[in-house]
Amino acid sequence: MLPAMQAEVRQTFRAEFGHEASLVVAAPGRINLMGEHVDYNDGFVLPLAIDRYVVVAAACRNNRDAERAVRLHSIAVPETTSIALTGELCPAGGHWSDYVTGVIAGFQKNHRPIPDFDAVIGSTVPIGAGLSSSAALEVAFATLFERLTGHHLGLTEKALLCQEAEHAFAGVPCGIMDQFSSTFAIPDQLMLIDCKTHEVFPVPLDTTEVSVLIINSNVAHALNQGEYAVRRIESEHALQKTGKPSWRDVSPTDLGEAQSAMSRVEFQRARHIVTEISRTQETARAISESSWPAVGDCMFASHDSLRDDFQVSCPELDLLVDFGRELTGEGGVFGTKMTGGGFGGCTVSLVRTEKIAEIAEAIGSQYRAATGISPTCFPARPARGAHIVWEAA
Repeated sequence: MLPAMQAEVRQTFRAEFGHEASLVVAAPGRINLMGEHVDYNDGFVLPLAIDRYVVVAAACRNNRDAERAVRLHSIAVPETTSIALTGELCPAGGHWSDYVTGVIAGFQKNHRPIPDFDAVIGSTVPIGAGLSSSAALEVAFATLFERLTGHHLGLTEKALLCQEAEHAFAGVPCGIMDQFSSTFAIPDQLMLIDCKTHEVFPVPLDTTEVSVLIINSNVAHALNQGEYAVRRIESEHALQKTGKPSWRDVSPTDLGEAQSAMSRVEFQRARHIVTEISRTQETARAISESSWPAVGDCMFASHDSLRDDFQVSCPELDLLVDFGRELTGEGGVFGTKMTGGGFGGCTVSLVRTEKIAEIAEAIGSQYRAATGISPTCFPARPARGAHIVWEAA
């Protein structure tokens, strides 16, 4: 899949800009196995990068006689746009180029000027599916800028730069998970990310016994339209009522003692956060012990909490999870849950590898019959993080 996309972006680059690309970089999307909506609450998350990538072909341009600018072409849109490199960089009102502009602004402010360049963007990460296509785009361009400027960033530094770009230019107050996942990923390993300390602990998933199955509900979501920000504010208000400086300091006993000071909604949000942080650590331990039924139990509990306490699921996601519950045991499903920000997107399931095709067909056919929507199902293995795919000699 990655070689084919490399060939496509290089060919499109030549057709769009009339010269050859000198560099191709890629950054992966991610799926989160456990730890939803706790990355901005000092929690733990357990994502893996998937072998679906945002791929960028680029080359510097000699532009002495014209205004300094970046030219971008997106294959997916398709559209060509430009970003002026002179004057103050500002968001373009929700345009997809805002993600790139934010990374340019951060890189130039904290590191080195970006030279004029042309770039073509291709992607196999589904847009609006909760698989972090935006973070992959940001991290791909940060990786590109390292090469174009000769200034190398540390992995944490790169991920935080991209997170700030999403905050300031895309208007999404996301936590660190998406950008860290795309940056730190190693094949055959999940990442247990401590979102308080920014430490990343590898959790091997190199067995062939189980596989991760992603099912895209094909119901799109838009996190910058308010609900994500509302959940973050509700979480902050609930934490204030506990009197603790961090959610990592809040025990179930503390939560019970603070309940009377909270509104019903604040308590629901708080209960999800406290239990989800615990579930994520328990899931990582269960994976290290190959205790797949225990992992599955945590996944189902996580979805129930996201649906009922954090209220970020939707009917389509709930249906996919319910169909997965029916296939536990002999059906080959250990656990399934919504993944990502919610309000649409994907479910992630842990399943017996030998039954993955059968499971995908069964859930897919039930979902089509119930909703009239055809889901997109595909397996995922922990993939490589952002890297240079090709460079001209």
